[in-house]
Amino acid sequence: MPFPKYPSSIFDVAAALKKRYRDFNHYNLKDPLDELLFIICSTKTGEASYRSTFRSLKETFPTHLHIAEAPAEYIARPIVSGGLSNQKAKAIRELLDVIVEKFGEPTLKPLRKMSDTEAEAFLLALPGVGKKVARCVLMYSLGRQVFPVDTHCWRIARRLGWVRPTQKDKHCAPRDMDRLQSKIPPELRYSLHVNMISLGREICTPSVPHCDECPISALCPKTGVDRMKKKIKV
Repeated sequence: MPFPKYPSSIFDVAAALKKRYRDFNHYNLKDPLDELLFIICSTKTGEASYRSTFRSLKETFPTHLHIAEAPAEYIARPIVSGGLSNQKAKAIRELLDVIVEKFGEPTLKPLRKMSDTEAEAFLLALPGVGKKVARCVLMYSLGRQVFPVDTHCWRIARRLGWVRPTQKDKHCAPRDMDRLQSKIPPELRYSLHVNMISLGREICTPSVPHCDECPISALCPKTGVDRMKKKIKV
């Protein structure tokens, strides 16, 4: 088997980000079903809001069985402040029905005995679960060496020149997620994922990145190009 080819800067980037952000875990959870519910609550809402709505959901339904027995309209009530509560409640209701039908109870603990491929396939078969969400559950709750590609990871990886989009609108397609994951050494995937999220929120923002403050600016081709443009203008 040929040795995997990784971007030459990847170990330096990982070390610099780890030094800056210390692998902050973004409040993700060890129970895989809790993590899945947490992610659903986080959809299209800010961090403070989705943490609050998840707490409210857990206070209203103390166990997974309580949620599994509740109608969607009841599930929507404690998460209304996070927005899209009806859609999120419907998603929770539908995926819990599938999980209970498969395992006989509302739990994802059987995934711990599955291989990465089997566990990911099961999660992807759940209503509304895509590859990013599936890999977040695998990484945060099951300790698997996968690389979930969220919007921050995708943006930063493109700016670093690690990956190019295959779609005309430059969004991250499932095959792009696989391509980027293959470029990252398994032992660095967790650290890079959580630290790229921190970097993307604080510095490497979508429209106006703060490159002068960036701990990896010396390793970033985009920063070099921007500096050349400024020199040319001068």
